[in-house]
Amino acid sequence: RLSRYDEILLTVKVLHMDRNPYYGGESSSITPLEELYKRFTLPDSPPESMGRGRDWNVDLIPKFLMANGQYHVMLWVLFVLICYNCVTAGQLVKMLLYTEVTRYLDFKVVEGSFVYKGGKIYKVPSTETEALASNLMGMFEKRRFRKFLVFVANFDENDPKTFEGVDPKTTTMRDVYKKFDLGQDVIDFTGHALALYRTDDYLDVPCLETINRIKLYSESLARYGKSPYLYPLYGLGELPQGFARLSAIYGGTYMLNKPVEEIVMEGGHVVGVKSEGEVARCKQLICDPSYIPDRVRKAGQVIRVICILSHPIKNTNDANSCQIIIPQNQVNRNSDIYVCMISYAHNVAAQGKYIAIVSTTVETSEPEAEIEPALELLEPIDQKFVAISDLYEPTDDGTESQVFASSSYDATTHFETTCNDIKDIYKRMTGTDFDFENMKRKQNDVFGEDEQ
Repeated sequence: RLSRYDEILLTVKVLHMDRNPYYGGESSSITPLEELYKRFTLPDSPPESMGRGRDWNVDLIPKFLMANGQYHVMLWVLFVLICYNCVTAGQLVKMLLYTEVTRYLDFKVVEGSFVYKGGKIYKVPSTETEALASNLMGMFEKRRFRKFLVFVANFDENDPKTFEGVDPKTTTMRDVYKKFDLGQDVIDFTGHALALYRTDDYLDVPCLETINRIKLYSESLARYGKSPYLYPLYGLGELPQGFARLSAIYGGTYMLNKPVEEIVMEGGHVVGVKSEGEVARCKQLICDPSYIPDRVRKAGQVIRVICILSHPIKNTNDANSCQIIIPQNQVNRNSDIYVCMISYAHNVAAQGKYIAIVSTTVETSEPEAEIEPALELLEPIDQKFVAISDLYEPTDDGTESQVFASSSYDATTHFETTCNDIKDIYKRMTGTDFDFENMKRKQNDVFGEDEQ
């Protein structure tokens, strides 16, 4: 008897339609630089000091890949979705290997992860050695934080002997911090720069997920050394191109520059997509919010500012790439501010040039004023490109209509929240949670045993 997974691979064909003439949609990489100037309606052309326009690949929505994070898992989820029925792109490195997308991509390790405190930035300490050497804390705080990291490193949710009086299913993270007598500044960078939470809501829920998030960060850092993050050469636009090639290998069809005129419904269910007078029939549809404005609602706004620099960011040891997180409490906000920087070393900018993108959730009527603390870290700035985008989320789960909408990209500079969204779409489509181990077994059946 064939499993549901096997039936999917054997019977379903995939058509991926994109209204844009390029891969990646909202998260594409723009080249040449002249196109970026046009997109943001700047009156002048790039000056000669910017170098050749073709040397630039500028991400509109920058994000890094956590080395051991969900994006690894999500490559396999997306592979299944590609084989299932897809109008989408998009937890990711182990799964790059499993799906063999790595044959099309090259990555570099991001050189540093930093956190903002009192107007300055500091390297994020995530190991016992780094904790003791960090200037982010005083002597006694370092010792307490080191004990906390030892607890996290030894913690095993299947071994109660490692709990040290903490019940992972009932003890809140606030109580765990209190147990180790950690101060507010340490709590800020632990929750937002290590566990990658966007707000402080996590403090009053059971601590298991947070502990696992911190373990993930530390394990990813241990794997690559300088930081837990990876970034593809030539920009994030390479990811959807890699998936387009993968989809083609498995019989999928990818059509760019294909306008979508209508989502065809019959009896409340999707039956096709109309484009240029023709209808492509389908049983399920996955799309971003822009294709179905009547099935999504506005959930906020995000501001992103692309900054071209002629220098690395100060106090980052002249790093060619880095992430900086400004925790909400450090600047009296309700959400964090993120800075993502890459450079010519990643083949996304002309020689000697750097691209820093600042992003945050909009909270006031003056979005640009909200990101001033981040922009001050980048001075001097050669050129800025400012974009304020609406955030949308689906109004229903899609199980009735079989139209499954993703949520808009948030302000974070990592893929963890995006991957959670994709897993949610997978569950809504199939009716079951994503089972990584089962998919890994299926992959081994196709590609052979994992050698990692």
